[in-house]
Parts: sequence; C-alpha cells; structure tokens
Amino acid sequence: MVKGGLVVNVSGPAQLYFQSNNSDVDILADSISLQAFTNEEWKSHQDQSIEKFRKSKVKFQAVDQHGQPIQNATVSIKQNRPNFPFGVAINKNILHNGAYQNWFKSRFKYTVFENELKWVSTEYNRGSEDYSTSDAMVKLAKSSGATIRGHNVLWDDAKFQPNWVPGLSSNDLWAAANKRVDSVVGRYRGQLIHWDVVNENLHWNFLESKLGWNASNNFYQRANKVDGRMTPFLNEYSTIEDSTDGASSPSKYLQRIWDMRKNGYHGPLGIGAQGHFTNANLPYARSALDQLASAKLPIWITELDVKPGSNQASYLEQILWELHSHWAVQGIIMWAAWTPQGCYTMCLTDGNFKNLATGDVVDKVIYKWTHAANTPATTDSNGFFETSLYHGEYEVKVNHPKGDNFSNLKQINLVPNEKARDVYRFTINV
Repeated sequence: MVKGGLVVNVSGPAQLYFQSNNSDVDILADSISLQAFTNEEWKSHQDQSIEKFRKSKVKFQAVDQHGQPIQNATVSIKQNRPNFPFGVAINKNILHNGAYQNWFKSRFKYTVFENELKWVSTEYNRGSEDYSTSDAMVKLAKSSGATIRGHNVLWDDAKFQPNWVPGLSSNDLWAAANKRVDSVVGRYRGQLIHWDVVNENLHWNFLESKLGWNASNNFYQRANKVDGRMTPFLNEYSTIEDSTDGASSPSKYLQRIWDMRKNGYHGPLGIGAQGHFTNANLPYARSALDQLASAKLPIWITELDVKPGSNQASYLEQILWELHSHWAVQGIIMWAAWTPQGCYTMCLTDGNFKNLATGDVVDKVIYKWTHAANTPATTDSNGFFETSLYHGEYEVKVNHPKGDNFSNLKQINLVPNEKARDVYRFTINV
C-alpha cells in the first residue's frame, strides 16, 4: 500500500503521477482513493484524536460529611506536570546565562544538548576526553527536573567526525568507536532516557564504508549492553517533513528497522524523526507517521524547527498541533538552542529572551496543553462537575460556597491507556 498526502492551493483537474527508480518494475495502480479535507475538517480530526489519545474525561463530586451533594462548590484544577514530553534543545550558552536558564526552566521538562555530547565535542583530540561541559549541562538540567535525550553517540556523516577519525585504519576505527560508545553511554548510564546511537545512517554510511555493512548493528548492541535502561534511537531528517527525499522515506526507514532485526539486533529501539520543516505539509506528515507507526516502536520528533519566512510562526503552530494529535508520537523536542549569533534555523526568543512570534506560539500551546479549560467551575445540583483533561499530574481543590475555610485538596494522575476513576469524590466538613 502507498499512502501520502499533499496540500494544493488551486482547484481544477489534476493528474497523479507515479514513478519508480527501478526501470524493470511495472507500476499498476488499483483502488485509488483521493479525499479532500477543508481546514475545519482537518482541525476537527485533530481535536478528536487529542480527545481520544491525549486526554481523559474526569468527574468530580463535592459532598458534605453526611454524603449529601454540595451545589455551587468551586472546582479549581492545576496541572503540576504534563504527561506528554515537550522540550527544547539547549547548548553551553545556558551555563552562565541566568536569563536563558530562567526562560528554559519556566517552560520545559525535556531537553537535548545541541552539540555538547557529540564525539567531536568530548574527544576533539584523540585520547583526550573532556566531559566538563556536558557534565555541567546534565547537572543543570537535572536540577530543574528536566529529562534528557542523548544526542549523539556516533554520526554516519563523514564531515561530522572528529578530524582524527577519518584517517584511522579499520582496526583502529573499530577500537575508537567502541571506546566512544562505552565512554559516553557508560558515563551517563541511567541519566538519559534515549541515545541517538548512529545518527542519520539512512542518508550516510561513513561507518559502514570503513567497517562493513553491519557496523551500525554492532553499536546499537553495544550501547544497549552498556545502558539497558535507555532506549537506543535511529534519528533521521526528511522522513516526515520532505516527501521528495527518497533516502529516508518512511518505507526506507521501516526497511532499515527490519534489516536491523534480521541481522541480529533485537533490543529496544526508537524512531527519531527530526522534523526540519520548510512548510506545513500536514497531510504528508500524517501519512508518514501512520507508516512509521506500523513498526510499533516509540516515535519522537527529535529536532523540530521551521525554516525562517513570513509564515514561520503560523507553520510552527500548525505542525505542533498535527504532531501532538498523532497517537503514535510520544514526544516532541524543538531544535531551537540559543546562541548570541542566533540559532540553527529557528529561534524562539531574541537576545534578551523576549519571545519572538515563534516563542509566542510555543507559550500558547504549552498553556493549552497544561491548563484545564473552563475552570474554575462550579458543581451542579448533584454536586458534580465533569471535564476533559490532558494527561498529567494535577492538584484539584474544591471549595464550599461558604468560602476557603471549607475545602478539600487532592492529587490525581491521569495517564494514557488507563481508565479514569468514575468519580473523584471530595468530602467537605461543613
């Protein structure tokens, strides 16, 4: 089955054109279905998906010490920690910049380091490892309660190796790469939830060209052995954001996973889709995620950004809602680490950490995902109040109509795939 999507800004007759790079293959098309959606219909589907996969319906009841319902009691709901992982990349500039730290800590509980864990950063000169910067960043992130992804152990692109690596013999490269896996994964054992073990090995093959076709599998096996608590990830660009890049199409991604399994790697594995978007082709992104989800592995958006332009903020908002609404996406990390010279592609703030338009979008979605809509609210004649809440940890307070002196406070935790209690009952002694 071939599945895809596209956005068109014109109306009229159109032709669907199918092409294969293999000239020996005949293409036969059967049972073709092409369905159009209005923006309103598309948003409605997102909302339905969010209600089904990101939220739970909850009901509260206020009663007195005799079990009698209390009408017009005030229900206040505060989210203490969201369930859905949403974060941003940071870099070493945060270590000595209080404004940067305050901006980050007030918004995010998930992060990844832009460059500081890469091989070229920790072993710039052969045999001389320096983890001082990454150690300090791990300490800072953990002090703010942030969870960390590891990026990356090895990179399959020749131009991003430490300058002493490309000239190594095969035996020396094996030794150096194995040492690298043991060193960085071992140093942060139990402290990082993921590692991008061999970065971008669908687009590039530096390690395979030097060490043989199954080199990546060796490093995934080794990383999993060193730290069995983290999930090793593949990590690729253009899989969900660019329908024209055949090297990392969803089908090529799935084939790589199947090849890894066939050739001996049976450990935990995650799908990293970087998400460097130029525009908001939401139908293609959804269809690509649908295909990736067939692997039944965790999917994270690992490096989300949008190319600068007049529609950057608008596209970012559309993309965030689309990704968040897809049932298979388990987390989103934005690639927006700040430097005095700017950002890789997309900044969220200016140099004084005041929001740009993209930052306003991020604050808007954080608010939506962490605040209970239509609250505070009051209970009905039977003492009930019902609402739909995003999954997460909440503090719920119910106040008697007579005032704050008569109240009850409870902690609740709503998680995916777990049926919420029929009723959370609050007893207030009057």
